[in-house]
Amino acid sequence: MADGFIRWYRESGATSVFAEQVEIFEAHGMRLVHPVRGAAVVLDIEGEQVLMRPQELGRLLGLRIASITMEWWFSADINVIDAYAYEPLGCETQTLWLDGLTLQQADAVEAAIVAAATGLPTPTRAVIVDRRGYGDPDDWDSAVLYDGDRLPAIADRVLVCDPLKEKLLRSFPELRSEEVGAGLTLLSPALPL
Repeated sequence: MADGFIRWYRESGATSVFAEQVEIFEAHGMRLVHPVRGAAVVLDIEGEQVLMRPQELGRLLGLRIASITMEWWFSADINVIDAYAYEPLGCETQTLWLDGLTLQQADAVEAAIVAAATGLPTPTRAVIVDRRGYGDPDDWDSAVLYDGDRLPAIADRVLVCDPLKEKLLRSFPELRSEEVGAGLTLLSPALPL
């Protein structure tokens, strides 16, 4: 079984909403700046930590020229790795890995992403929540990015908008659905896995 994750697919807006995302995540206990080192932490290609001013990280993300992997901090030694990527057709993805977190910390990560997905002005295409790692984040790319017909089974929860919502409900009629705002619907299995 793989590590748990949450993948957030969001349209690329005309301007970056990273500063607003940082505020929302901080309200849920996730800090961009390491509490001891006093800087944002980015992982280089070899996985080594590189310290960076938060403003510089925001500027690099706003350029949308390369994928960046960074860390959010619950404390000096508890982090969430966030792989931030730009996809074709004007979409941004963030994959936050949940391995090593307590249930409460994983809840906080999910709540932060849902708050950002429903509260930021840039539209969200989908949020995939797979806490136990039953699937792979890339399993959803075809359906979310390219309107593909291959639909992965929903392990925990997804937030989606139309037309993907209707496609999922047709393919998996047993799913529960609940409108959550910003044009998004929460879908989850009727019976937990």
